[in-house]
Amino acid sequence: MEYKEIEERIQKLRKLVEYHRMMYYTFDDPEISDSAFDTLQKELEILEKKYPEFMNGISPTQKVGDMPLKKFKKVNHTIPMLSLQDAFGREEILDWIGRLEGFLNYTAGTLLTSDYYCELKIDGLAIELIYHEGVLISASTRGDGLIGEDVTENIKTIQSIPQKLLQMGKFLVPKNLVVRGEIFLTKDELDRVNKEQTEKGLKPYANTRNLAAGSLRQLDPNISRMRNLRSFQYDIVGDAEKNFGTHEEKHKALASWGFTVNTHNTIARGIEDAFRFWRTWEHAREKLPYEIDGLVIVINDNNIFNTLGTIGKTPRGSIAYKFTPKEATTRIIDIRIQVGRTGVLTPVADLIPVSVGGTTIAHATLHNADEIKRLGIKIGDTIVVSRAGDVIPKITAVLKELRTGKERSFTMPKNCPIDGSPVIVEGALHRCSHKLCGARHKEMIYHFVSRKAFDIRGLGAKIIDRFLDEGLIVDVADIFNLSFDEIKILDRFGEKSAKNIINEINNKKGISQEKFLYALGMLHVGEETARVIGEHYPVSNIAELISQYPKIEKEEWEHLPDIGPKVSESIYAWFSEKKNMDLLRKMESFGVVLHKTKKKQGKFLGKSFVITGVLEHMSREEVKAKIKTNGGNISETVSKSVSYIIVGKRPGSKLDRAKKLNIKIISENDFIHML
Repeated sequence: MEYKEIEERIQKLRKLVEYHRMMYYTFDDPEISDSAFDTLQKELEILEKKYPEFMNGISPTQKVGDMPLKKFKKVNHTIPMLSLQDAFGREEILDWIGRLEGFLNYTAGTLLTSDYYCELKIDGLAIELIYHEGVLISASTRGDGLIGEDVTENIKTIQSIPQKLLQMGKFLVPKNLVVRGEIFLTKDELDRVNKEQTEKGLKPYANTRNLAAGSLRQLDPNISRMRNLRSFQYDIVGDAEKNFGTHEEKHKALASWGFTVNTHNTIARGIEDAFRFWRTWEHAREKLPYEIDGLVIVINDNNIFNTLGTIGKTPRGSIAYKFTPKEATTRIIDIRIQVGRTGVLTPVADLIPVSVGGTTIAHATLHNADEIKRLGIKIGDTIVVSRAGDVIPKITAVLKELRTGKERSFTMPKNCPIDGSPVIVEGALHRCSHKLCGARHKEMIYHFVSRKAFDIRGLGAKIIDRFLDEGLIVDVADIFNLSFDEIKILDRFGEKSAKNIINEINNKKGISQEKFLYALGMLHVGEETARVIGEHYPVSNIAELISQYPKIEKEEWEHLPDIGPKVSESIYAWFSEKKNMDLLRKMESFGVVLHKTKKKQGKFLGKSFVITGVLEHMSREEVKAKIKTNGGNISETVSKSVSYIIVGKRPGSKLDRAKKLNIKIISENDFIHML
């Protein structure tokens, strides 16, 4: 993006993030998922950090929560209720630790082995509870971090929040105590309430967090009581926290006083232990009765935590390590057409790669023209992409608010991109009018990966068909751009199969020039013709091929050994097609490299052989290999340029033609003797 476009993008992101924050925090009625919102806000944070000249104090990235509703009495937080910095991967956590070490002037790596307290990050509503002499006197929401909403009467309806504290164990209940926690609801309660909402003809709640927030922020406490709200407490702030040396001790004290603390929270002995804890719950979170969206990782030593202080709206000593999102925002780079096995044209969106559900997504099928129209998609749009059923990538929404005016509309082609035939419309489907188009297209890809061409083992017909159907490949070049992530999520594949396929593809990116030419599938160009072309017009790389071959005239091709008018016409036509040159450039960009054709040497140098009939001692392939090893050529047709015809049992018409042209006839034994 240009500098002015970056400023415009930042401004539009701020407005959109602010809008969705308001819908989430103020009205408890989100229009996009939490994970999609997170990626929007993350993009804004990255741009603001990279271009600080566009930063200002009113950016939503500098805010905590949102303004409290007017219908509630206001409560001032004596200590601000801050929000946490988000991290979306291992590297971001390690960067966080590096920043802490720099702030504390520690040697790099010191904090890697420190103790951290790991808490499940409940997807709920933050709450502050104030006790005097062990009795609950006030409860308030986060609000904007400084001023919250008084919800004391509603909080008293929640059984897991004690109204009078217990005195058990070694931790004495302070005279004045400020506790922070989270209000939430179970998944079952969401289902129950939404069933009631549907029966009443009312809008169902989007998720447990919004139902919890809507239930707590009621003027009538009886509504809160009916919703079975729950709560975990996780922190002690103010004067009372001076009594504790570690964050873990705070949790033990809270439990001893009668608060409900999450029993899954744990101490991590070093950051690698925290990573293991994160991985465990990344896979096990669905088993919980409530929603979580990550971990909170806290420096366990309170002295270090307090020394670190705060930066902006966040405490330095703790961070939210989010789980991989099931939805994310990204942009459409282009829309291409994939021709399936039956000739159906399917639009496929190329995306700026984004992680969704633990998988990097770079492509998403758009199914058909009706789907593009329904979503209103344009090339260049910012979109929300999800993995439907946690498997297939799917575009679910377009964020039109972020358009710049440079986006381009997409229309289905009127001619097939494979063979140029007219496209016919059948309902929602666009199909190539040539009945054999789809079949020919897939056969060409089968040929491309075959043993005599690129020899990509394990990439058989069924797998190629699957990749075509899923829109992972549009042409043969796309094979070299397949990713492990795209393959592993397909049904009946998995990580092992994906790894094997990707390794095999990467190992076969280097290929001899003659095999490469054969793999291209030019009409009438077999192995021998490809070898002859490579021998007479050697190149070092694909760029040279693109530069030189289109300049060769049809007559020049025809002067090569064993190349007649039909073959020369086919070669000339192939290298005259722009789409074929684009395909070659695409392969080069994906890492395909050529090995120069070696000059032939050996006793058969300059000699050409034809084989006819059934051989007894050697297979045809063995004979051909011996001829090539010794510098000779193989010809499929009998002509004056042929030196020998090897004759086996039951020879065909080639023998008769060889006799007419006085070509030397030898037996299999004669050939072996020559060797």
